[in-house]
Amino acid sequence: MRYVAAYLLAVLGGKSSPASSDLEKILGSVGVESDSDRLKTVIGQLNGKSIEELISQGREKLSSMPVGGGAPAAVAVAQAPAAAEEKKESKKEEKVESESEDEDMGFSLFD
Repeated sequence: MRYVAAYLLAVLGGKSSPASSDLEKILGSVGVESDSDRLKTVIGQLNGKSIEELISQGREKLSSMPVGGGAPAAVAVAQAPAAAEEKKESKKEEKVESESEDEDMGFSLFD
């Protein structure tokens, strides 16, 4: 990802087709050591292609990906208060039961 980011920065800086040395200079400026094989791969994949077209193609791909949320998340949010209320009620019931056990210390009147 850092190599792609460096490539995009070089293009934004005015280089229409950045070289390995351009990317190494950008990465080195922030203290990142570069791998020459990865640089060659990124440059080979992106060289000669329009960055604007690549970005628009990427957006199309991302728009078709499910991101989560939607209806299932809305249902879960709607059910959350009811679940919280049920927990409160069950805690109250447990407390009442434990208080009655404490009063008779575990002995029944008819034991």
